[in-house]
Amino acid sequence: MHGFGKAVVKLRVPILILGILLMVPSALGFLKTKTNYDILSYLPGDLETMKGQDIMLDEFGKGGFALVILEDMDNKQVESLKEQISKVDHVCDVLWYDSLADLSLPIEILPDRIQKVFNTENSTMMAVFFDDATSSDGSLNAVVEIRKLCEKNCYLSGISSIVEDIKDLTIKETTMYVIIAVVLLSIILAVTMDSFLIPVFFLASVGMAILYNLGTNFFMGEISFITKALAAVLQLAVTTDYSIFLWHSYKEEKEKNPDSKEAMAVAIGNTIVSVVSSSVTTVAGFLALCFMTYKLGMDMGIVMAKGVIIGVICCITILPSMILIFDKALEKTMHRDIIPSMDRVSKFIVKHHVVFLILFLIILVPAVYGETHTDVYYNLTDTLPKDLNSVVANTKLDEEFHMASTHLIICDADMKSKDVNAMAEKIEKVEGVKFCLGLDTLIGPMIPSEAVPKSITKMLKSDEHQMMLVGSGYKVASDEVNKQIDEIGKIIKQFDKNGMLIGEAPATKDLITITDRDFKVVNIVSIAAVFIIILIALRSFTLPVILVSVIEFAVFVNMAIPCYTGTVIPFIASVVIGTIQLGATVDYAILMTTRYKSERAMGKDKHEAVYIALSTSIKSIIVSALGFFAATFGVGVYSSVDMISQLCSLMSRGAIISMFTVICILPSMLMLFDGVVRHTTMGMSKRKLYKLPEIN
Repeated sequence: MHGFGKAVVKLRVPILILGILLMVPSALGFLKTKTNYDILSYLPGDLETMKGQDIMLDEFGKGGFALVILEDMDNKQVESLKEQISKVDHVCDVLWYDSLADLSLPIEILPDRIQKVFNTENSTMMAVFFDDATSSDGSLNAVVEIRKLCEKNCYLSGISSIVEDIKDLTIKETTMYVIIAVVLLSIILAVTMDSFLIPVFFLASVGMAILYNLGTNFFMGEISFITKALAAVLQLAVTTDYSIFLWHSYKEEKEKNPDSKEAMAVAIGNTIVSVVSSSVTTVAGFLALCFMTYKLGMDMGIVMAKGVIIGVICCITILPSMILIFDKALEKTMHRDIIPSMDRVSKFIVKHHVVFLILFLIILVPAVYGETHTDVYYNLTDTLPKDLNSVVANTKLDEEFHMASTHLIICDADMKSKDVNAMAEKIEKVEGVKFCLGLDTLIGPMIPSEAVPKSITKMLKSDEHQMMLVGSGYKVASDEVNKQIDEIGKIIKQFDKNGMLIGEAPATKDLITITDRDFKVVNIVSIAAVFIIILIALRSFTLPVILVSVIEFAVFVNMAIPCYTGTVIPFIASVVIGTIQLGATVDYAILMTTRYKSERAMGKDKHEAVYIALSTSIKSIIVSALGFFAATFGVGVYSSVDMISQLCSLMSRGAIISMFTVICILPSMLMLFDGVVRHTTMGMSKRKLYKLPEIN
């Protein structure tokens, strides 16, 4: 590794120049990478709800759809607006009551069910279908154009409308996420480092790594808006530690050797060994997300694991080059260590280790209970700002038409008319169903089938399938709507075994089922991966159990807090927070345990070994945790997208909880299980131990 360090030192100027040049293609790659704002699109393609969407697009030419609610407009105004909407790019069909009958005919001639669907006392509603997928650029652009056409008394509900609002919010806020994270992290680094200038180079190096990571996402085709929003913040939080380690190693070597170049070459070699072993657990934690059936996990896992690896590479190439080139400027900004000595704190913790063990046992039960009883939500609309057009539209839809969600039925085109009507009648009797409309149900006694416009037939029927619209009074992701979906599904299968129910609510129900399974799988994979890595690194059978247990305790405490504060967290948090917190903060425990093992193997008494391990690592743990906290806390406070806000808040809180757990609980665990650890860890059991003076 020393040879690699010497090569980096020798090529420091070309490395920095190359690093700067690589920012150009990375920036282009970042700008060209598409962003997916539809979390339901990451569901497995073999689900019935996903297959149904493909049929809709392939056979009917319809992807997304929206319900447009218009207030205080007469029929002529609505008709004019409908004509304008139908001409918007990517709008393929607009369904309103004039699609069934000429406006010269009174609405009363239509069946009651049709009248109630399209009109209330002050409002009217039309269904707009897009010829592209729900979250495609075409559908989202169509939503924007429709909103421009009817600025007043017009509201669009539906997934495409919600996705467009989320897109606008995150585009406005993402840059601020990075700015807030950088500012807060800079303050922490300025206070905790011994140079006021070194944080600038830390952030410049990590910033370049972040840009490389975001730029290489171009080869993935697209990334989710959640990944895009969190990637920079998480990479900043996780990889800044590596820069801190290089700087500390460089300063130590410089005390031994005044030659800056030789000191840096040695520091790079030391950093490679330590940082690579440290980053492996973090990478493993992120890669565990790739085992999710829900493909958003793979999206986040690959991007973040890649980001950590790129961060390590930049830490041992670009950062050393910067430090050496600007070494004189760094020397002029040195200051004394601001963080006070933690020796007395370390002595107190070791001396009262029994108290901390009792505290651990007392907190464990409510932590486990709270973690398993924390409520999660799957419906993004309820957590978005109330003044967004899509949120207002959903409220209007509920208040005016008593509808909270809309389902679509795809069934055989050759079903007999009487069967279709019988199925619709049964479905309309299901609790919470407001209407069930299809081609056959639209034909009332006053309208002969020959009078139904061909445009309506084409809109609702293809050669192989026909489409029906179901209005529900229940909210997406509610227990009521999930029960309703099951009942409707059974009725559909009675009449058509290949029939299917699709839409936001059925897809969300699938999401609930899948993520429940993913939560268990990801936890098992991440714990197993980290366990094996620690086992290999520390050559012990018991230390991995202790370290993983300590961090998992911290995870339980973190995830239990929402239960006791009455906070409902986003579903994705319950899946990803545990593995991220485990992978990113288990390094704190490894750092302390490695030193404990070394001191114990040299013959130190367990009290002295644990004390030395704690006192020498406590500052590094605090700085690392505060850095993670600073990079994520501000985003959690600022973001108006609740899913991003809560993910960042949970991560920032998790870093602090892990810090206190490792500092207070891990030493107590090492003291308690010292005998077992010695006999199950290579290099510790045969050493003759000696008793040192008791710590006061």
